[in-house]
Amino acid sequence: MARYYRYKLPPWGRHCLYVLEKVTLPILIFQLIRTLLIPTTFDVLLLGLFIGLFIAFYLEWI
Repeated sequence: MARYYRYKLPPWGRHCLYVLEKVTLPILIFQLIRTLLIPTTFDVLLLGLFIGLFIAFYLEWI
């Protein structure tokens, strides 16, 4: 199976991916604070999604 190579994307796709990568950490921190203050099922699921996305960017899976 070939490894995902982000530089094969068109320029607008690379730009969107770059912006998403930079915005993930502030959104993750905001969601963590929100979940600690008002924990609902949706907030916990959303926090898990952002943690998974952040880990995927950090380990360069995406």
